[in-house]
Amino acid sequence: MHSISMFVFLYPLYMAFFWMIGAILFSLRRERDGTSPPEITSYPLVSVLVPCHNEEENIRTTIEQLFRNRYPNLEIIAIDDGSCDRTAELLTDLQREQPTLRVITLQRNLGKAMALRAGAYASRGEFLMCVDADALLDEEALFWMIPHFMNGPRVGAVTGNPRVQNKNGLLARIQIGEFASIIGMVKRSQRDLGRVFTVSGVHVCYRKRALHESGYWSPQTVTEDIDISWRLQLHYWDVRYEPRALSRIVVPETLPGLWRQRLRWARGGIEAAMHHGSSMRAWSERRMWPVLLEYLIGAAWSYAWLFTVCCFFLTWLLPEFWPESLAVPTLIPKWTGVVLATVCVLQFIVGLFLDSRYERGMLRNLYWAIWYPMVYWMITSLTTVVAIPQAIFRRGNERYVRWASPERGGVP
Repeated sequence: MHSISMFVFLYPLYMAFFWMIGAILFSLRRERDGTSPPEITSYPLVSVLVPCHNEEENIRTTIEQLFRNRYPNLEIIAIDDGSCDRTAELLTDLQREQPTLRVITLQRNLGKAMALRAGAYASRGEFLMCVDADALLDEEALFWMIPHFMNGPRVGAVTGNPRVQNKNGLLARIQIGEFASIIGMVKRSQRDLGRVFTVSGVHVCYRKRALHESGYWSPQTVTEDIDISWRLQLHYWDVRYEPRALSRIVVPETLPGLWRQRLRWARGGIEAAMHHGSSMRAWSERRMWPVLLEYLIGAAWSYAWLFTVCCFFLTWLLPEFWPESLAVPTLIPKWTGVVLATVCVLQFIVGLFLDSRYERGMLRNLYWAIWYPMVYWMITSLTTVVAIPQAIFRRGNERYVRWASPERGGVP
């Protein structure tokens, strides 16, 4: 039990320092060019794909924001994936206002991956910018993304930096810190290693040729962004992270909504590991080994954490029968808790500081960092434990993984 307890303690401690160091090095090397986008000598056509299913509350705002984009060579394609609300009607109205808007209508809900495929097949652009129907893409985002493709012929995708728009409630405020101090730092450090676990499906730009060679998005996975990230990199395309390419998103504000979102993310991760893990045995795929290893160790940590919690309850419920070697007398942190809390706060300080150049007042959210281990370690661990058997037993049973509109918080 001692070795399991040390693993539960040391893994997040080690990864926190790993992410902090990696993010700082990335920032020093790649984020020192100021806040003005680089000069672009030519503007290749970019097709913006907006897949939507029952998005009547958000689709108008998203499309109108896209038409305010400063990139001069765009085509905007909205794909209505069998919506049963007023999405189709609103898209028709938007077409009257913006004649250049193209709309593709799928008669039944086939899932986000198939909607993106339909948009890709109909697109004319050399690059595909995929934007969620509830995301507001920054007007200068493409000016930061396109140079990566122009300067790197093997760049297959560039993922951006989502910013939390709704800031009401504890969960939303914690996610502000999470996107900066966890998600942003992880992508920075992984980019330093040369491989990224996943692009951010909220807004990401692809080279169409890379998608074609990699087989496009799989309709049988619940997270098309994780799957396509692994596909691209296993076909030797580079995936890059551009923190200056921003968008604004709305995050869940309730525990049930957050649970469903993170369960889907966890299931998508294990599906990618199961589907692509066997193809990584070759030495030529060695650059993907750290990504797979990090995920597998993280999954093992989730089970170790849950096992520790179960041992604690059984220690108190069955004191006469539970073996001493598995006894966990308390979950109240002692010196280990102080160390983890200190490192957690330091990690949030570093992450919020790095992202403060893109959003003012980020450091004010440091107070909410103290809730992160309590809320998110619990949810992350439990969703991973639940998602792994789900992915194993449901594998191959669904031809199309359909989507439902996620729960979102209110925007002030």
